[in-house]
Amino acid sequence: MTLPMVVPAPDLPAHVRIHEVGARDGLQNEKSTVPTEVKAEFIRRLADAGLTTIEATSFVHPKWVPQLADAEKLFPQVADLDAALPVLVPNDRGLDRALALGARRVAVFASATESFAKANLNRTVDEALAMFAPVVTRAKAEGVHVRGYLSMCFGDPWEGPVPLDQVVRVCAELLALGCDELSLGDTIGVATPGHVTALLTALNDRGVPTDRLGVHFHDTYGQALANTLAALRHGVTTVDASAGGLGGCPYAKSATGNLATEDLVWMLHGLGIETGVDLGRLVATSAWMAGHLGRPSPSRTVRALSHKE
Repeated sequence: MTLPMVVPAPDLPAHVRIHEVGARDGLQNEKSTVPTEVKAEFIRRLADAGLTTIEATSFVHPKWVPQLADAEKLFPQVADLDAALPVLVPNDRGLDRALALGARRVAVFASATESFAKANLNRTVDEALAMFAPVVTRAKAEGVHVRGYLSMCFGDPWEGPVPLDQVVRVCAELLALGCDELSLGDTIGVATPGHVTALLTALNDRGVPTDRLGVHFHDTYGQALANTLAALRHGVTTVDASAGGLGGCPYAKSATGNLATEDLVWMLHGLGIETGVDLGRLVATSAWMAGHLGRPSPSRTVRALSHKE
């Protein structure tokens, strides 16, 4: 396909690494259980489409996320792929399970707000950080890459606006624990571009380098691509996205799907930014998964290109 027409814009990175979260964040809220074999095929197809970082699963207690109770069964089915396969680990037990299967990239997940920390982790912000400290320390001792997710960076459904310095403090704490990179989450999708730029600037002012940061936007108010562009202009080169726009957040009911990977790739390719992703294969993969889920993909690009075919 010859579209989109490539028209580069100034002050943008030449390459963006897409951190694909569809197989974990995208599927974790599905009410009906997705078979392990379907998840494994989904991950394989995502890798075949050129995605090099694919979040595979989460080693949390099955009681909390039943959809991902098959982590031990799933991970070995995809471990041979030529792609980084990060997994979420909430505590020491989760790390034990991940390391036992040979995982080399893990992620912990914190909150910038007390309300969400209580709802998601049943702890205060500082108690959660204390819980993660030995996990990160041990992972780093094993030579494992650690990502820190930070939820509610731009707004909270209970607390409303979140002060920039509150977010910056928790980010600095996560880096001090030893996290290699941070993902700034707009968990309920309320960010706007100026807010994104302000937070990234505040983090830089605190000594947090832009190359340690990724962004994770939800499209609740249709702002995800605009927010991504603001982050790219600031120098961010890691963007989280979910194939087909799958996902939400079980503890934030107003959160709709993640930024669709296809919509992101369409924009990036139009800007002349390299991703390594074959958009046609990615669209076919999301259409295939939509068939398994029994509903059309919310991604506008998937719908547009599938309709053309």
